[in-house]
Parts: sequence; structure tokens; C-alpha cells
Amino acid sequence: MYTGILYPRGLLDSTPTVLGLRTFATDPDAALDSIVPIRALLDRIARLPQAAEDGPVGIRLPPQTGTETGTASWAGISPPRGGWQRLGDAGFGALDAAARAGIEEIAAAIPPGTGEHIVQRVRSEVWARPVAGLASDDVPAGAAFACSSLGFLHPDEPAVILATGPWLRLSTARGHVLVRRARRR
Repeated sequence: MYTGILYPRGLLDSTPTVLGLRTFATDPDAALDSIVPIRALLDRIARLPQAAEDGPVGIRLPPQTGTETGTASWAGISPPRGGWQRLGDAGFGALDAAARAGIEEIAAAIPPGTGEHIVQRVRSEVWARPVAGLASDDVPAGAAFACSSLGFLHPDEPAVILATGPWLRLSTARGHVLVRRARRR
């Protein structure tokens, strides 16, 4: 399952495409090319019985409804499955600090009632910056934000940084963050 965390919202937007990825065992007959509203999926997960912590559970995808399914521009992008080369590790401290600093900077820079275009521009500038102190200077702060917000970070486990072509991947035991870097102008 992919989720779009950050993505460009227009031709001049330099926001990198940042996707979260979790893998699951699926029913062989399941439709694997569906876009569903995240709120509907989260609602189904919240209704799972507590016994779900003891082993595998089944969950049906919500129906594809609403305008959200028709506007997921990131859904047409397919990250590569192979050819990944390891670049190094990203420690919890560096990723967590980058995510927290970005969240604080955006909150301070955007007063209530700010227009969507300005909000997107500030987010793009903040999340496109590289995370300092990593083996690769190509990891944008948006990847740290995705790792943090999706719960993929753990203090005792670094994220592995991998790359292939224009793609970066940060992988942990909890999930993966894939980044398609924006083209340089």
C-alpha cells in the first residue's frame, strides 16, 4: 500500500514526490490497483478487534468514492522494484530532528487563513531541503517527515538509504519511504 505524503501540485512546484509504503499479504483475488480515501481505510482499521495484535487479520478495502480518488496525481507514479544501491544509513536522531524542525518552521511561517498557494510554497521550500548529517545529501527533509509521521522511525534502528535513478528509498522494519526527486530547474 502506498500513500502520498508530499507531491508537486503544479508545473512550477519543486516539491519532491514522497510516498509511504507498507507491504502486506493479500488475497490472490484482491484488486491491487485501487485508490481509496485514507480516512475510510483508517476507519476500518480502527474497527478491527483487539485480537488483531495476536496475528494476521483480514480487512476489506473501502469503496472508491469521492473526489479524492480522482485527483491522486502521485498514484500514476511507479517506483522501481529493483536496482537499488545502498548509500548508507540515516540515524533516528537526524531524521527525527529534521521532521520536528520542518514542522515547527512551517507552523511559525504560516499564519491562520493563509492561502493554499502560499502554504504549498512554504511546505515545498521546507520539505525539499536536504537532511543534514546523512550519508547522502540527497535525502530531502520531506522524507524525514514521512518516516516520522508514518511511524517508521525507531530510536534503536537506523533507516537504510538506497537509490536508483531519480529515486531514493529509506527503509526500516516498519515500512519504506520512497522519494522521486523533483527535476532541477
